[in-house]
Amino acid sequence: MSQATLQNSHAAPAPLVALTEDETLFRENIRQFADESIRPKVREMDEKAIFEKSLIDQFFQLGLMGIEIPEQYGGAGGTFFEAILAVEEVSKVDPSAGVIVDVQNTLVNNALVRWTNDDQKKRYLPRQAADTVGAYALSEASSGSDAFAMQTRAEKKGSDYVLNGRKLWITNAKEAGVFILFATLDPAAGYKGITAFIVEKNFPGFSVGKKEDKLGIRASSTCELIMEDCKVPGSNVLGEVGKGYKIAIETLNEGRIGIGAQMLGLARGAWESALKYSQERKQFGKSISEYQGIQFQLAQMATEIEAVRMLVYNAARMKDAGMNFVKEAAMTKLFASQVAERVSSLAVEIYGGYGFTKDYPVEKYWRDSKIGKIYEGTSNMQLQTIAKMLLGGK
Repeated sequence: MSQATLQNSHAAPAPLVALTEDETLFRENIRQFADESIRPKVREMDEKAIFEKSLIDQFFQLGLMGIEIPEQYGGAGGTFFEAILAVEEVSKVDPSAGVIVDVQNTLVNNALVRWTNDDQKKRYLPRQAADTVGAYALSEASSGSDAFAMQTRAEKKGSDYVLNGRKLWITNAKEAGVFILFATLDPAAGYKGITAFIVEKNFPGFSVGKKEDKLGIRASSTCELIMEDCKVPGSNVLGEVGKGYKIAIETLNEGRIGIGAQMLGLARGAWESALKYSQERKQFGKSISEYQGIQFQLAQMATEIEAVRMLVYNAARMKDAGMNFVKEAAMTKLFASQVAERVSSLAVEIYGGYGFTKDYPVEKYWRDSKIGKIYEGTSNMQLQTIAKMLLGGK
């Protein structure tokens, strides 16, 4: 698969969850790449908690890190729906790889394409498409679900800004060269004092701190960021001063569909593993897939996965069509994370004792699934969003 294949694969959105011929080809190309190039490295990367750089280089070469970036800046010029397909297929093999592609496309590139001025587009979009991993830095020790209770401060000094503070749990931080980072200019103004900045890894006063030792998606880096009198040029304000909250909210709405796609791919990977094993494992003279108890579990899992697929694809189509998709994005992330955890847990049980060992893939799917209910808005926050919108709130 070449970048040209990605660039030529997009077409007008199909209705609801149906795929066009070009989208089907796009998906099959990514599926082949994931099986051939990512799958052999999954266990070693998980055990070492390090993502192999050569794979990230291949992501760039194939155009997977700049799917929605316009062709004039070196991107594939594709759709949000295609980015979602990519996240799903990569995550089916390794959710750690899926989240790298996801954060790059649905959060960082999405924010840069939408909110940068012409000069910023020329400076950053070609890099994001060619060789620079991005990260999205919002969370802090005291601001998780209460995202705008952040303590990181920005102070205007001449034509520049000076940032001080710490960010926690930042995905892609170890590999990233560019960060969309949020800081408060005026704490008294509440959320209206928050501004988004484009921060480069080599800016003075900026450093990447501790890498977390995680339960799941271990190959994906999650690190602390440290700003000690970090000097950021005034030309690197993203959007408008004081409008960081708007950028954060609207970008995360799209990112939640990406997490839904990651969880969909994960659930598919776990289910396919369980299905195959159930047909191979024999007990009492026949394969365990011939027993109704196993058949019913596999059928229930498949049904829930298909429901997740419809939610994910429909929300992505709505986004591409310019429709209001906030409620659908929240529903997608909520349900996809529930199904991923449930399906991967049942997959472990179908494997029996083998499922509890690292010699088989399902225990990793189960460990990886847990983060789906936590990052980019916990399940309770998704329920709150859904309830407010159903009751006519904003």
